[in-house]
Amino acid sequence: MPARRNRKNGRFSRQTTRRRRAKPKANLTNIVVSAVVANAITEGVFQSNIVDFITGRTDGVFKAGADGSYRLTLPELLGLGAGGIGGNYSKGYGFQRVVSDNIKKNFVPMMGTVILAPMVANLATKVLRKPVILPANRLLKTTGLDVKLG
Repeated sequence: MPARRNRKNGRFSRQTTRRRRAKPKANLTNIVVSAVVANAITEGVFQSNIVDFITGRTDGVFKAGADGSYRLTLPELLGLGAGGIGGNYSKGYGFQRVVSDNIKKNFVPMMGTVILAPMVANLATKVLRKPVILPANRLLKTTGLDVKLG
């Protein structure tokens, strides 16, 4: 192949092949932090963890809208529970009143988790990088999974 002029500096040089960039791997640390933050928000706003909020189950039993408490679930909000769409949730209160009372009661722990969880994960990633994360990433690479820690 004949030498060509480089566009940047005008010098003659051989053309190099472009390297393909590897597909980015899923970061397990970020996934866990996102799950913790989502769980904190659903507990603060709806008073149920993320799994119970999505499924409508309480203690393994489907009770969406039947408990008459400040605990709200997605099936209850969609009208799939006992109360129907726009029903009375707790003591005859509406959705806005129940959510605002939940936020007032759970604001501090919810915000603490939302703010501190990413900070703790970032610090733990920096501290544990050499002794734990790098060997674990090498091990995950040999398994063929497209994931990494930190």
